[in-house]
Amino acid sequence: MYSLVGLTPELESVIQLLVALIVFVIVIVLTGITTKWIGGYQKTKFSNKNMQPIESLKVGNNKFIQLVKVGEVYLVLGVGKDEISSIAKLTKEELPEVMEETFENNRSFQDIMAKLQNRNSKNNYEEK
Repeated sequence: MYSLVGLTPELESVIQLLVALIVFVIVIVLTGITTKWIGGYQKTKFSNKNMQPIESLKVGNNKFIQLVKVGEVYLVLGVGKDEISSIAKLTKEELPEVMEETFENNRSFQDIMAKLQNRNSKNNYEEK
């Protein structure tokens, strides 16, 4: 590396250490600024007014149940590693009803899922 003229080797080592620390801090700060900028850019670039994730619940390794608002309809989706399954389709009016029944009656998860699946199968049958 460069030799600083007129300095003792100990002082030269301290100066090199300080320069390395300053460069390290600058790199970390620039990385943070770049990450925030890219995150904001992606949020505005890929934001969609017609689809909004409302809630997500992890039920297993790489498996989630997600509530997604698509237009005026709420979809309950099962999301796995390689697949996405529609569990139920709810309107805005039905969503609070399901939530209230869940908390008021302390129903089990299986009861709630069975009710949503029955509602979904009725909707699919009526659409055909």
